[in-house]
Amino acid sequence: MKWTKTLIQTLRENPGDAEIDSHKLLVRAGIIKKLAGGLYSFMPLGMRSLKKVEKIVREEMDRAGAQELLMPILQPAELWKTTGRWDAMGANMFRLRDRAEHEVALGPTAEEEVTDLVKSVVSSYRQLPLIVYQIQTKFRDETRPRFGLMRSKEFIMKDAYSFDADAEGADRSYWTMYHAYEKIFERCGLKATPVQADGGDMGDSMTHEFHALADAGEDGIAFCAGCGYAANLEKAERRAECGADGAECGAIEMIATPGAKTIEQVSKFMGVPGSAFVKSLVYNADGKPVMVCVEGDRDVNDVKLRRFLGAKKVELADFDMVLRASGANAGSVGPVKPADASIRIVADIGLKGAKGRIVGANRDDCHLKNVDLDRDTTIRREDYADLVTVRAGDVCAKCGKTIAIKRGIEVGQVFKLGTKYTDAFQATYKNDKLEEKVMIMGCYGVGVSRTLQAVVEQSHDKDGIIWPASVAPYQVVVENLDPDNAEVTAVADALESGLDAKGIDVVVDDRAERPGVKFKDADLIGFPVRVVVGAKGLANGGVEVKRRDEDRSKTRIVRPDEAVSVVEGLLGSAR
Repeated sequence: MKWTKTLIQTLRENPGDAEIDSHKLLVRAGIIKKLAGGLYSFMPLGMRSLKKVEKIVREEMDRAGAQELLMPILQPAELWKTTGRWDAMGANMFRLRDRAEHEVALGPTAEEEVTDLVKSVVSSYRQLPLIVYQIQTKFRDETRPRFGLMRSKEFIMKDAYSFDADAEGADRSYWTMYHAYEKIFERCGLKATPVQADGGDMGDSMTHEFHALADAGEDGIAFCAGCGYAANLEKAERRAECGADGAECGAIEMIATPGAKTIEQVSKFMGVPGSAFVKSLVYNADGKPVMVCVEGDRDVNDVKLRRFLGAKKVELADFDMVLRASGANAGSVGPVKPADASIRIVADIGLKGAKGRIVGANRDDCHLKNVDLDRDTTIRREDYADLVTVRAGDVCAKCGKTIAIKRGIEVGQVFKLGTKYTDAFQATYKNDKLEEKVMIMGCYGVGVSRTLQAVVEQSHDKDGIIWPASVAPYQVVVENLDPDNAEVTAVADALESGLDAKGIDVVVDDRAERPGVKFKDADLIGFPVRVVVGAKGLANGGVEVKRRDEDRSKTRIVRPDEAVSVVEGLLGSAR
């Protein structure tokens, strides 16, 4: 392929709305082009890389025994209402009505759709196990689209679904997909780490996320170097020591704290660290108020709280609920004699046995000191639990070593769904005794377009992208430095033909541009191997061959008839 025949546009300046390196480079290198907030076109270079990722995904899915299908993007509301997710998805779902006033959605995922499909086809245990998948555009109305392909309103996802006759089969399907994902990301040149995660609204609690570790990652990941424990911050557990504070404390004392609402403000006002406080927050848990207490320098983990309470939904209470429950406004709430004496109070295990703490007085602009949680509150023993977000320096729940926090980009996730969806749709099969049983499901997603950007986020330098050969738009660029010179052009064309014959993707930069411009564009786009053909080099009997990820000092001078085999060796098996 000749550069002058391609639609390639590179930019020298970073786009104004790009915050992270990969977003900047994808736009500057002409991989993607913005249409509107959260909406991007894949340019020809981008399409070539995207199709390579899709090819890898397909090959590994097929190898794992999954079968590809394609379901409609428009999904009837009735399917989602069957599981209750029509309302639960909230504003994230794009909804519309057709001309007959039927409600439909642009699919953000397809658990309901595929369960309805499989129910209509599978009736016998002989048809199980079954794994189906599709690679399709998905839609989610993100509140704040950002970071290019990382958080966009329209994206490409591979979603797979397994259906099994029993729990043992469901386990086999889960781990089959788990290992297929390891292979997918390895082949894409991505360092993706599997971590334990929370299942959320999807179903069963068994789930792993695959994260590409990167400083720009949106998700926090807890890691323990001692035992290898890894979990996202929604799920991560710590070894929570009870917060017993030793000697008995004195009598409770009321302290006026005018204008101090936050822990930081009260801490500064009283001249004591945040850890001396109990942070008390009123939550709305399925319509009922619950007071949650954690140490003043810790954050409540809403996911852990929801699971502990067994609630479908938890969120911070509104002004009226806080006032009714505590007798004060937020900032002065505490666990000692709240206005609603019947309110359930739960606390993080780190506060169990805590004495001499400072808490809100349930009176505006007032706090209490010398509070003994056992003596002065009605918190029950069974209402202490791990309710905070893990932070660096916490103790690993598995081995007792210190936890570190890293950032990650979620590129894939595997779920054990159990029978949440098959129960709702009555998706059953008959076993060998002709008994009717409910199928057991799993679901497995890969963010195909997000994976492409995660590769760039992990693999770039100050000059541009460094594509792995397996997903590079072109694996080799042949730089024709003298396109008007017949001998140079003949050698460049011969190299193109030779590389094509070996199945190596190649583009010849035949533009009438200065060498510096060509080299900068080659580095920006990130072709894995660069071959430079010029009159001066040929006069000395050679062409230059260099890998993008190598230092300039590693440039090789080889005879033109050797160049194809040298390039083939440099690319290795990655192509």
